[in-house]
Amino acid sequence: MNAPRPDDATSAWSARRTHHWQDWSLDALLAAREASGATVSLVVPARNEAATVGDVVTRVRERLVETARLLDEIVVIDSDSTDGTAQAAADAGAVVHAAADIRPDLGWAPGKGEAMWKSLFVTRGDVLVFMDADLREWDTHFVPGLLGPLLTDPTVGLVKGFYERPLDVEGGGPFDGGRVTELVARPLLALAFPELAGLVQPLAGEWAVRRDLFGSLSVPTGYAVELAALVDTLRARGADAIAQVDLGRRSHRHQALADLGAMATQILAAVARRTGEVAGVDTISLRQFVRTEAGAVPHLRDVAVGERPPHRTVVAPEETA
Repeated sequence: MNAPRPDDATSAWSARRTHHWQDWSLDALLAAREASGATVSLVVPARNEAATVGDVVTRVRERLVETARLLDEIVVIDSDSTDGTAQAAADAGAVVHAAADIRPDLGWAPGKGEAMWKSLFVTRGDVLVFMDADLREWDTHFVPGLLGPLLTDPTVGLVKGFYERPLDVEGGGPFDGGRVTELVARPLLALAFPELAGLVQPLAGEWAVRRDLFGSLSVPTGYAVELAALVDTLRARGADAIAQVDLGRRSHRHQALADLGAMATQILAAVARRTGEVAGVDTISLRQFVRTEAGAVPHLRDVAVGERPPHRTVVAPEETA
C-alpha cells in the first residue's frame, strides 16, 4: 500500500482543523470560558498606528470587555512609536506598555516579534489573542472566532485567522494583499514544511495561542514571528495542535515593496535557522536598489533576524538576588 500523499494529508488536516467564525455563538464561548476557567488577554503590537489603534481598542473593549466579558484585558505594546500611538491606545481604554520599558535588563530590539515576546511579561491571560493595530476593514468577531478552537478543544494550542485581503489593483483577487505569503512563505512551506501547506494565510497577524505554548517557543524579533510559531508548534505538538478560522474580510495599510523585501528576509532567515542552514546570525545586510539620475544605486539595509529565547527560560530579576 502506498503511503498517503502529502496533499491527501493536508486535505485531511484542513477538513479537521478549518473553521468559520460563525461556528460558535458568543454565548457558547462564554460558557466554555467559564467552564475552563481560562483567562484571555488581547495583545496589540503597534508602531506608529495612531490613526487606527484607538478604533481597534475601543470597539473590542465595548463589545468584548464591557458587554460580553470575553476578554480580561486589552494590552497594547508600543514599539518605539514616534506618533501618538501610545496616547491613542490609552485614551481608548487599553493598558499600554512601551516594549523598551518591559524588562529593560533584557535589552530591546525593534520589531513585531519583540513586542509580542515582551507581552508575556505584562499580561496574565492563559490564552493570548494577537491583533494588528492597523486594521481598517474588520469587525470584533475576529476575537471570538480565534478563541473558538482554543476554548472548546484542549488539543488545540495555536489558531491562525484567515480572511479576504484584497490588494487595490486592477484584476486583484481576494487574497492578493498577501504578497509575501504567496511569493515567500507558501513556497517555503511547500519545500520545507509541507504539513503546514493547508494554512490559508500563515503570516496572518490575527492569531491566538495558549500562554504555555508561546512561552516555550523561540521568538524572532521581527516579522517572522508568525511563521516561526507555526513551525515550532508543528515540531513540538504536531499539526493537529494548529487550527485555522475563516474571519471573513480584512483590510489594512499595505507595505512598500522595499519593506516587504526586509520582511521576506526575516522569514527566510527564520526558516533557514530551523532547517539548520543558518545559525547564530542576528543581522543580514540586504542590498536593494534605487533609481537616480546616475542609474541604479545600491542601498544597504541591515535586517535584524535575531531571536528571543523561550520566555519560560528567562530568569526574573528577583530570582538572581
